[in-house]
Amino acid sequence: MPPTRGPGERAGLTRDLVLDAATDLIAERGAVTMRAVAQRLGVAPNALYSHVADKTELVDGVLDRVLAQVDAPRGGGNPLAALHRIMSSTHEVLLRHPQLVPAFLARQGSRGPNAQHLGVVTLEHLAAAGVTGDAAREALRVLIVYAIGFAAFDGDGDGERPLTGDELRGSFERGLDWLLAGIAGR
Repeated sequence: MPPTRGPGERAGLTRDLVLDAATDLIAERGAVTMRAVAQRLGVAPNALYSHVADKTELVDGVLDRVLAQVDAPRGGGNPLAALHRIMSSTHEVLLRHPQLVPAFLARQGSRGPNAQHLGVVTLEHLAAAGVTGDAAREALRVLIVYAIGFAAFDGDGDGERPLTGDELRGSFERGLDWLLAGIAGR
């Protein structure tokens, strides 16, 4: 007996395939629509709704998959060093996926399970550094904006930038040290 499929599902279509197609479209066009994803996959748009609720969930899914690449050390050790590692890794991941940086900016981050995990781990390290409550949530926002903003600033330029990629990355690292010192010393 063949497996039963729900309404709108197509043999072989998975959430990962939908997100792969959306990622490719964002890379090629800088934007994505449900219709374009469906066309790329050779299905009717309604087939996508078995895998994502809407365009917002589609984009969040793409962004969240990228965040799975971020190194997020858990507890113990120096909390400021751990925070530095998380934010440096976030910056590195964003630089490897410059086509997604505008989507991170537009969505003001990401909201999926990987983003939530990173938020929890970051808040744990902030607490270990003595920053809790509203101040920790604000520090988390500032750190996220810093990493995304620097990635946007560092993105694929036209070659006429006054600073090289290495110089910008050095500025990111030094600025992150200053930012963390200010957060910890507040």
